[in-house]
Amino acid sequence: MPSTSLAPRAFDVVSIGRVGVDLYPMQEGIGLEDVETFGKYLGGSAGNVAVAAARYGYDVALISRVGDDPFGRFVRRTLEDLGVGTAYLGTDPRFPTPVTFCEILPPDSFPLYFYRFPMAPDLRLDSRDIPPVAVAESRLHWSTLTGLSAEPSRSAHQTAWELRGRAPLTVIDLDYRPQFWTHESDATRAAATALDACTVAIGNREECRIAVGESDPERAARALLERGVDLAIVKQGPRGVLAVTVDEMVECPSYEVEVLNGLGAGDAFGGAICHGLLQGWNLDRMISFANAAGAYVAARRECSTAMPTEAQVHHLQETTPHQGLDQERSA
Repeated sequence: MPSTSLAPRAFDVVSIGRVGVDLYPMQEGIGLEDVETFGKYLGGSAGNVAVAAARYGYDVALISRVGDDPFGRFVRRTLEDLGVGTAYLGTDPRFPTPVTFCEILPPDSFPLYFYRFPMAPDLRLDSRDIPPVAVAESRLHWSTLTGLSAEPSRSAHQTAWELRGRAPLTVIDLDYRPQFWTHESDATRAAATALDACTVAIGNREECRIAVGESDPERAARALLERGVDLAIVKQGPRGVLAVTVDEMVECPSYEVEVLNGLGAGDAFGGAICHGLLQGWNLDRMISFANAAGAYVAARRECSTAMPTEAQVHHLQETTPHQGLDQERSA
């Protein structure tokens, strides 16, 4: 269980949800049945975003659970080495730390194989695991739709949102993984609950379709705003990213890099959005920076340990061309 008896305090960023171990093939372009060696990395969307935010110098904590096993010890140690606080990272006595395999088939195929059965520890978070001060008073709260895919994690997320009271910079990543849901409609209902509690929503076109029934970027963004969020961010693949508030609409192109593993790009993008929000950047600057952060990680094999510093993102922005906005739209 997490050590919630520590002196209560707030953080710059509190992330809640999925964390585990990624096992990535060291040979790309072939199926897992032919891979001979794997690299072991910290993984899981909430964990990756926490690391990404820490790379920008923020005080970050992760609320989650791992198993009482060597992989759990690896996750805890790696988070701490990468600057993420683990006071609220519990150790589950029953279930093992989840492991995820991927196939690396550049430039655009990266199938994931999740081993999270019978239940992942991060989905066994309950309301008692939510630290009231850290959640209510931290500057930015990050969560993902996956955390609502099972109880008791669903109730734990709702407790956290009640504590925040829809405070500014309460972010939902609409991160939809069909493997985690019995029916698509369950994810749609969960997204409605999340949008009622959050002020920033981020998703690709398919995730927006699940959440609000719209996959056209502009209509999806408007539908998200109608649910009450202040900022809607719609990722469009090679076309770039659309960001919309009630007063402004910005579309930023993506950066042209040779993709090695696209799986960490979204989490790098998310960590960069945390940075831009906390710095109060305008939409154009924030989305362009986040696109560059995502491109930086997409060109590398690993996710968490590849998260860039601000200087590395700026260097990519200065040296890498954009992809054209006239390319075919992609989810």
